[in-house]
Amino acid sequence: MVARCRAVAGACLQGLVAQDGIFRNSGLARRAPVCQDSRVPETRLIQVEEDEMKEAVTEACALLRAGEVVALPTETVYGLAADAFNPEAVARVFAAKERPSFDPLIVHIASRGDLKTVALIPEDILDTVNQLTSAFWPGPLTLILPKHPDVPDLVTSGLPTVAVRQSAHPVFRAVNKELSRPIAAPSANRFGRISPTSASAVMKELGGRIPLIVDAGACSEGVESTIISIEPRSGKKPIFRLHRAGPITKEQLQEYGRVEKIREIKPETPQAPGQLDSHYAPLTPLILLENPADFVPEDGKKYGLLSYTGEDDSPYVNLHDWELVESLSPGSGKLAEAAIRLFFVMRVLDEAGLDAIIAEPVSETGLGVAIMDRLRRAAVKG
Repeated sequence: MVARCRAVAGACLQGLVAQDGIFRNSGLARRAPVCQDSRVPETRLIQVEEDEMKEAVTEACALLRAGEVVALPTETVYGLAADAFNPEAVARVFAAKERPSFDPLIVHIASRGDLKTVALIPEDILDTVNQLTSAFWPGPLTLILPKHPDVPDLVTSGLPTVAVRQSAHPVFRAVNKELSRPIAAPSANRFGRISPTSASAVMKELGGRIPLIVDAGACSEGVESTIISIEPRSGKKPIFRLHRAGPITKEQLQEYGRVEKIREIKPETPQAPGQLDSHYAPLTPLILLENPADFVPEDGKKYGLLSYTGEDDSPYVNLHDWELVESLSPGSGKLAEAAIRLFFVMRVLDEAGLDAIIAEPVSETGLGVAIMDRLRRAAVKG
């Protein structure tokens, strides 16, 4: 099935990109440049307000119906949207992002009633799915479910399951509803890079590769959705396999089932989006420094600090004469603020001309689990 998916990807992408390396398991997805799409003379940006979005929704839907891709805001990060039922449009997502075809996409639906169009829900988890979607949709929770035959294999990377959620962002929801079709939308950045939480970040990543970015300001959550699969248990609450930590925390999910983290992930056959070891990474090397005493700077190198609070009495702030210090939650140490600022701060440090970014850890409780997950993946050398 995976081999078939890669064959479909290659066929759909013929003529879209200069190289086919992104569809091999060689790591070229991260390193090899892809030429500007000759069909996109320039990338347009439309700024919208929540109460004045009709023009942007109409234009975005026209492009999506024509098989194009569009960057749209969600409450987590900006997504690169395509008609999930159009394999050629989905292939353009992979091409623009330089994303390997073995990494599945999340499918977004306009309403809970649309779930049946993309997933076949087994009877033994139906009640649990209803409970979770009632509690957390629309919102940043993605469920991995058996896929409907109408969902192209390219979307799910040949897997028998589909990752699906309902976005809470009013602009994304309006486009989803007007299009009347499910939308495949991974983050709107080049594969493995820092996820974009603003339209300007999308433009830096994908300008010249996509026709349109809809700008509705900064994202409200700042990290990608929580992803779980459901394992039923007779007479007991189900087990939720945590494939990716996110804004919906373990503590919130525990009311409905027992949460267990996925222990082993095969790098070339992920079972869910965003699982690869090296991900969410700046071009500048990032080092997660869990013990300040382990920091040994090299002479002549410029270091920046990704600090939690940036307080002067922090053992990390006082550790070195940093070229630049950027704080996740300046002065207050609030995990919600830290999550919102994470990718923005990481991008500021990445663009500062440093030799390395030193990242301070945060407490692994609540949203801190998602933040530490992103920092660890950013610190993995690709």
